Amino acid sequence: MKISTKGRYGTKALLDLALHHSEGPVPIREIARRQGIPVHYLERLLTPLISARLIGSVRGARGGLKLLRYPKDIRLIDVVRLLEGPLSPVECLNNPENCPRADTCVTRDVWEEVKKAIDSVLEATTLQDLVERQKKKEQAQPQKAMYFI
Repeated sequence: MKISTKGRYGTKALLDLALHHSEGPVPIREIARRQGIPVHYLERLLTPLISARLIGSVRGARGGLKLLRYPKDIRLIDVVRLLEGPLSPVECLNNPENCPRADTCVTRDVWEEVKKAIDSVLEATTLQDLVERQKKKEQAQPQKAMYFI
């Protein structure tokens, strides 16, 4: 199972908004630049996040995007499900009626455990957790010397 660019980029964009939560609306171009996401792709990606009321759009000269909830109240499982749909390593977990062996298949049981483990991590992780992890990683990085010629 792979999380697509929709899920990865969507999570990165929300993390960027969470990191700049107290600064007001953030222009899409700034998010795209900082996170390395093409602007046109990011614009399309944000539509479901706006529809789900995770983020809001502010028009005008100082416009941009902002979180509509506190980072501590946005769980990754909600973001990933919104952007990716159901997360399952195998199709028979989503549609057991399509598999005649679903009730007796022991490998399906293992895939179900994998799905539960993934769901558990995403359920327990919020945007605030990512903000804190990001700040720790930035603090752990040695400062690069800047040379001006």
